[in-house]
Amino acid sequence: MKIYTILDKIEEGQIFVPAFQREYVWKRNDAKNLMASLIKDYPTGTMLTWETNNPPELKGPVDYDDRMGAVKLILDGQQRITTLFMILRGEIPPYYTEEDIKNDTRNLYVNVETLELEYYKKTKMEHSPLWINLTDIFNKNIRHKNVIKTLERQGEEVSDERDDLIEDNFAAIEQIPQRDFVEQVIPVHANIKEAIDIFYIVNASGVNLTEAELALAQISGYWPKARELFKKKLFELEEKGFVFNLDFIVYVLLGVMHNIGSDMRKLHNIDNKEKLQKAWEQLNAHTIDYVMNLLRQHMYVDHTKEINSVYALVPIIVYAFNKGKTPFSQEEIKKIKKWFYYSQLRQRYVSQLPQKLDKDIGIVAKSKTPFDDLLNIIQLDRSLEITPEEFVGRDIRHPLYALMRWYFKSRNAVCFSTGVGIRQNMGAKYSLEWDHIFPYSVLKENGYSPANRLNYALMQEITNRAILSQTANRSKSNLLAKDYLAWVEEHFSDALDLQSIPRDKELWELENFQLFLEARRKMLADHLNSFLAGITATERTEVETSIEEIIAEGESKELEFKASMRWDLKLSQASPVIEHNIMKAVAAFSNADGGTLFIGVKDNGEPIGLDYDYESLNGDKDKFELHLRNLLRNNFDTAFAASNISVSFPIVDDIEICRIDVKRSSKPVFIIKQGKNGQKDEMFYARSGNSSPALKPSEASEFISQRFNS
Repeated sequence: MKIYTILDKIEEGQIFVPAFQREYVWKRNDAKNLMASLIKDYPTGTMLTWETNNPPELKGPVDYDDRMGAVKLILDGQQRITTLFMILRGEIPPYYTEEDIKNDTRNLYVNVETLELEYYKKTKMEHSPLWINLTDIFNKNIRHKNVIKTLERQGEEVSDERDDLIEDNFAAIEQIPQRDFVEQVIPVHANIKEAIDIFYIVNASGVNLTEAELALAQISGYWPKARELFKKKLFELEEKGFVFNLDFIVYVLLGVMHNIGSDMRKLHNIDNKEKLQKAWEQLNAHTIDYVMNLLRQHMYVDHTKEINSVYALVPIIVYAFNKGKTPFSQEEIKKIKKWFYYSQLRQRYVSQLPQKLDKDIGIVAKSKTPFDDLLNIIQLDRSLEITPEEFVGRDIRHPLYALMRWYFKSRNAVCFSTGVGIRQNMGAKYSLEWDHIFPYSVLKENGYSPANRLNYALMQEITNRAILSQTANRSKSNLLAKDYLAWVEEHFSDALDLQSIPRDKELWELENFQLFLEARRKMLADHLNSFLAGITATERTEVETSIEEIIAEGESKELEFKASMRWDLKLSQASPVIEHNIMKAVAAFSNADGGTLFIGVKDNGEPIGLDYDYESLNGDKDKFELHLRNLLRNNFDTAFAASNISVSFPIVDDIEICRIDVKRSSKPVFIIKQGKNGQKDEMFYARSGNSSPALKPSEASEFISQRFNS
């Protein structure tokens, strides 16, 4: 379909966008790249549409009426189409409002001589007739001849070649509406679920949409009002200073409904609808607001700009949701508060978000001491104690700065310039700022410039920062630290102590800048450690390692993966060689220090399940287990198989696998291997790294002597 036809049909109310589509999120660079491709006549992607006489709720002011018949919906490509509409028409398409446009990509300028694209820059474009708003070209407000005449009025000589070049460039731009936009069409007979499934498949790579956005599309298919209800709540929260996106809401819903944080497909089915609506009713009316109030009143968090990962709030919300309207006890609040601080400080959710949420939400749902357990998990990865060295070269983006801010608020710290407390209800706009104690300009003149990377990092270090109100930061002059801090000490006697500033005036001298940093690092480390330890005691608990975490560690001396018990995936047939490899691994573990064998897991850790084995046995898990135990009895004595080997069938990512745990044996374990000529050889295997090699007789003898006779 021609681009101009698409835009005309949108204006005429013949093409629509379903309400489950996300808002316009393209950035200016995306729009610039699209227009550059169109000018150069490069491919620009496709459009997925669906013609239906039973559409879901539509974006914009349109309510579907049966008299409209079959309407065309844009399911994929709407970011491109919206960009084209805004740049070619200079307006927002009718299916969006101003609030839906996260980034306004209009007013893109082109240099009609070089075809360079840029958003407006006054110094570059103000006096140049070559730089023209693309919209003016498409609307024929400016033509080729206007540019030529203006250049000549400015005294420039325009050769025939230059004139032709500019004319050709105009023609290339003006041709864009005539370009065909490749259209893929979902047939009319598809229902809403089928259409959204296709939409999901098209976007399943995650390049265009996140898993949460795809899940929200599915939810909106069976609950059309969902997106608008979620957005309304997000707007309410933003007005109070807590800014989240729709992905956050989807993670919350997944957590409270299914006690997981990864498999968004759990939300796709219409069977969720009633339960999801009830869950949202509780979340919207009580739980989310309760947790936000908890943040502000007890954790000194006044705005989400102070949080490095808002997803740490998901386990807290799940915990509150499960308690219904029962308020937290003071001890529960302390436990949650301490864990939350450490989750931010040690950046619990910076990577592997879904997997970590899976584990943490699971603990919240099942444990009697959830936040002790969660804190102990953080401690397994990294010490909780803060050291002075952690501050070296760290700027305000580091989570230590957020913790400093919360600590200062807990002490009722005040702004150095105004004496006003830094605790404040900020609303949608964040109003706290940071200031250099030793002024930037002074340090820059004394060797702490960007030219010296190490010194520049020290100048920007958070230990050279004080927290001020926005007004104070704008009005503060570049006083020397010794004068500035002396003034603060005189006017607000305890202000320096409340922000952990050393009182030693010698350290305030410019030549002692680095000594000041060292002293404040130690002071802050001591103060913050005491602050965190003083919140509440943390019980030492044992947290079971999940199957997913075990597999994620990869094969090792104690862990091995096998794709199948008996099915050769390459030859597509049952094989005694595959069965022998299973027995070999069991023997090798028992001859070493024991270990775990997972069947139904590929070498790279991908669970593929046991279906190949089930089909080869014409059965199910019971036949699989019976066959496995027969193999064990045939290769090992009955007593060994009963006491040293345990078999279970855990579920990983909704896939059933087999787990064999093997204990360390008290005597050597041999197994029989049948040779190519039918002879039977007694073999001795032992673990070496992540493999189970057969040992030569001399090697086996020495190994056995050291392992079993010592």
